Amino acid sequence: MSLRINDVVPDFEAETSQGPIRFHEWIGDSWAILFSHPKDFTPVCTTEFGAVARLNAEWQKRGTKVIGVSVDGVEDHKKWSQDISSLAGCDVGFPIIADEDLKVAKLFDMLPAEAYLPDGRTPADSATVRTVFIIGPDKQLKLSMTYPMNVGRNFAEVLRALDALQTANGKGVATPADWNVGEDVIIPPTVSDEDAKAKFGEYETVFPYLRRTKLPK
Repeated sequence: MSLRINDVVPDFEAETSQGPIRFHEWIGDSWAILFSHPKDFTPVCTTEFGAVARLNAEWQKRGTKVIGVSVDGVEDHKKWSQDISSLAGCDVGFPIIADEDLKVAKLFDMLPAEAYLPDGRTPADSATVRTVFIIGPDKQLKLSMTYPMNVGRNFAEVLRALDALQTANGKGVATPADWNVGEDVIIPPTVSDEDAKAKFGEYETVFPYLRRTKLPK
């Protein structure tokens, strides 16, 4: 199944390092980030888990739950978490899904339906399980980013994208390239000049299709 922006993400039951979950129920009314990994005890993934753990206060500030998924079992996840904690200098406060049967990887279209884990496998056997999914409280996919195994993910960008999504969805605006909280936003072309004036007050018309304004408080 191909997963596209605004699709409702698959629901599933799984074991995690913090106990069993049903995914949609676990999300609840929060935003959620699911980030996936091809194997435990791998160097790039360890640094990424540490980066996510250190951002715990930032996720909470944005009403967002984070959850990892890796193609190994619960016991390996728990052992690996000790290395992650040591590297990050803090606890791994989020659950890690055990996806030994590749159910989640296939549901989220990270592996083909016929994929399997061979004996003596390496991370290369599940290399495409390297995606970030940002999911809204409506359980719809809002954004996804896929990386190769040899490039670590930039979680500052994930955080920035989350801010942009929450702002755009909550305020009925769009955000320009490289946007950060506090900067001007874009009035969508679907909003007439009259309605834009009523909603935003003063705004700058760069082109008829590009209008900038300060974010309403």
